[in-house]
Amino acid sequence: MKIFYAIQATGNGHISRATQLYPYLLKHGSVDFFLSGNNASLSPGIPIKFKSNGCSLHYSKCGGLDYWNILKNIQPRQVYKDADSLPLKDYDVIINDFDAITSLACKMQKIPSVQFGHQASFISPNTPRPENKSFMGEMILKHYANAPKNIGLHFEKYADFIRPPIIKDQILEANPKNLKHITVYLPSFDKDCLQKAFHTLHEVHFDWFLSGVTHQHRIGNITYYPVNQKDFNQSLINCEGIITGGGFETPAEALYLGKKVLSIPIRNHYEQECNAAALQKMGVPVVYDVDKNFSDTIADWLNATLLYPKIEANNIPETLEYLFDTYNNPI
Repeated sequence: MKIFYAIQATGNGHISRATQLYPYLLKHGSVDFFLSGNNASLSPGIPIKFKSNGCSLHYSKCGGLDYWNILKNIQPRQVYKDADSLPLKDYDVIINDFDAITSLACKMQKIPSVQFGHQASFISPNTPRPENKSFMGEMILKHYANAPKNIGLHFEKYADFIRPPIIKDQILEANPKNLKHITVYLPSFDKDCLQKAFHTLHEVHFDWFLSGVTHQHRIGNITYYPVNQKDFNQSLINCEGIITGGGFETPAEALYLGKKVLSIPIRNHYEQECNAAALQKMGVPVVYDVDKNFSDTIADWLNATLLYPKIEANNIPETLEYLFDTYNNPI
């Protein structure tokens, strides 16, 4: 079997998921990966055969999306050209993890596909949303990379086609400890936005993973790290808690390990707002605006007794069997 797997690289979670799935997919056939977008800071540990700039996210300085930069970097003509050039007819199965180019290519070439990943879970109206729904956000989630069939991933099983999160082997096999540090991963925040709040909490040590940091170094109670999988996994496994965005993979792994989570969803990022709504229902604290009292917010979070439900890990062989059966069976 020849498998085409499209990865949306607007963040590291999609790449991390594909890397975990790769050896399992190889048991079903050969796999060619298509990487679309350039926001990811992880080096893919998988062979990328096709690549496109696609659509990438750009952030404002302190926790929001920069829509002007997002829009001005979209090149519709190139998107159509890339979609037309993908040789999808050479493949037996097309797996799409939220990539618009692959979705368009399937329509142009009249090729079936399955949308597989976290965003696919929002096809269900039962998947949590914020109190104030966004019409545009809903349109993006449902139509940006739509496919005839969907297999979603989420914290809980909100519908029959939704499966548990893909958890990396390093996390599954870990012996978690509490070495009392706080792991921080907030790619939409510049250092200047949060550094003062972290330094205020002299007794708390932070492992801060930041884009643009070239080498590990410590200043006061903060150790700065380049974004890399190995160091991040170790920090997460041994932390007391993690401060992160409203993504999916990182909170899922932290909850699987039984760690405290403080979520700061990216402003005006509807999917992250939806994830935050789901996390809140599970008892995870969510901060929507980082203000001058953020250090107090962190202290209150650390001092609180929080009980979270245990996250189940995905049974990958079973999920892939379900995926291939779903793909090959008529709607």
